[in-house]
Amino acid sequence: MELDKINSLVELFFKKYEEKKSTNNQLFLKWLKVDKNDFLTWEQVKNNVLILSEYLGKNLSKGDRCVLLSENRPEWLVSDIAIMNAGGITVPLFTTYSEKDYEYIINDCKPKICIVSNNFQFVKIKKFISKETKVLSIENFNDEIESIQNILNKYSKKEITSVSSDYNQEIIRKDLACIIYTSGTTGNPKGVMLSHGGILSNCEGAEEILKSLVKNDEAVFLTWLPLSHSYEHTVQYVQILLGAKVFYAESLEKLLPNMSLSKPTIMTAVPRFYQNLYSKISLNFSKQKGFKKKLIENTISLGTKTLNKERLNFKEKIINFFCEILVRRKIKNQFGGKLKAFVSGGGALDQKIGEFLNSVGLPTLQGYGLTETSPVVSCNIPGKIKIETVGPPFKTNEVKIAEDGEILVKGENVMIGYWNMKKETDDIIKNGWLHTGDIGEITKEGNLKITDRKKEIIINLGGDNISPSKIENLLCLNEKIKQSFVYGDKKNYLVALVVSESDENKKQIELYLENLNKSLSLIEKVKKFKLIKEEFTIENGMLTPTLKLKRNKILEKYKENLEKLY
Repeated sequence: MELDKINSLVELFFKKYEEKKSTNNQLFLKWLKVDKNDFLTWEQVKNNVLILSEYLGKNLSKGDRCVLLSENRPEWLVSDIAIMNAGGITVPLFTTYSEKDYEYIINDCKPKICIVSNNFQFVKIKKFISKETKVLSIENFNDEIESIQNILNKYSKKEITSVSSDYNQEIIRKDLACIIYTSGTTGNPKGVMLSHGGILSNCEGAEEILKSLVKNDEAVFLTWLPLSHSYEHTVQYVQILLGAKVFYAESLEKLLPNMSLSKPTIMTAVPRFYQNLYSKISLNFSKQKGFKKKLIENTISLGTKTLNKERLNFKEKIINFFCEILVRRKIKNQFGGKLKAFVSGGGALDQKIGEFLNSVGLPTLQGYGLTETSPVVSCNIPGKIKIETVGPPFKTNEVKIAEDGEILVKGENVMIGYWNMKKETDDIIKNGWLHTGDIGEITKEGNLKITDRKKEIIINLGGDNISPSKIENLLCLNEKIKQSFVYGDKKNYLVALVVSESDENKKQIELYLENLNKSLSLIEKVKKFKLIKEEFTIENGMLTPTLKLKRNKILEKYKENLEKLY
């Protein structure tokens, strides 16, 4: 399929459906939370998209926003394509947003339709929806709210023929496909406007990397990262492009048994997953003794040498052969036995973890990107992995390094802009170049290497962008707290330094933090804090002349204290 000639994500799906129609492999989507063994086929998904988009089309005009609030399940993809086919724009919402975020986003994008999965999700946004906004549910829970289940059930096989079989061919690549909200330093989420062409260009870059790993009809994905995340949102269209079989995981806790069942060939995840994986395997390794311990040590050392393209001598080759049979193959079998690659995105993967996973037989490709770039900019290539880098830039975008070291990106994948934020858009996109806020360099092999972050944004292990200044400002609203510093880059949760005059204030601060956390989203909650008495000042080098925190200086002094909170 020539992706550069495809006009929309809707067309991508329908063109792929035509290809799959004549094959024996019709299985497409499966939610592992449901006990039934049956899949939704490509034919069923196509019919469901057409039925739902016809219904939505009665309520949507071109460019109308449609909120989608649901856990991962087949209806998510069906709804997303149906919204676009009806001329609308999908606005995915995380199921873990705070009440304030739901209120802000709904008021900002003014949706014409809200699709929620069930009553549990509906109550989160119910009071923020205007009377003019139509609500649809995936599951049937309220007689006053039309459910997608009922809409689809109304059509028998005969009646489906009455639905238009033509997809929307008026959509062009520059048209807006979705608005994905991401946290910013201002505290309010920013609506990133991504075009059909932007996401398609990302699919084209991904295809070049993944086509060497899977043949036609062999790609199997297990998906667990929220589809409201820009990374997984784009991955679902890569899955379509590859004609993949897709399993939706039950939960993070059940991921390993889900992998054993689904036997994925490719799996995308964020650094938090790989850190947990590293910890579990390392813990198991540490319990081994004697011959097994020696075998594991050789597996890691020889695997790392192979990864770094170092030549093995004859003896090492023999030992490595036994490592492959006795260690790596057993590890692979625990993950279904067919895994060709993990693809890491949404945040920086620790080099040590990347080397470890690759060495024990779990190929892990690290990529780099932002929501604002649809989202991938670069990714390591199978067989040419350089763990300390994020691989070469996709051929579908340009990357250059500014004089101050900032990474700049240009291409169709760059966002149209921030919804209702012209100034913020102009601040980040200059002469067509997106200023990423990250510092990096291009290696002699042509790989992109991230060395620092220019912007004050925390990216946790889940790949979520968090504004520390927003939380710091809220902490400092308490009279007992003079200053605060929030920490949690590449971590599972946030911690903080709290400047207070007396240790006697600790109980009151704990109570305040407990109440504050109730108003914050899951990723913004501060779980632990360290009380300190020394203030951050210009004199001690921890404040700029304009009284902004010098984060690097604070970390130099307090990083050890902060790390002890984990």
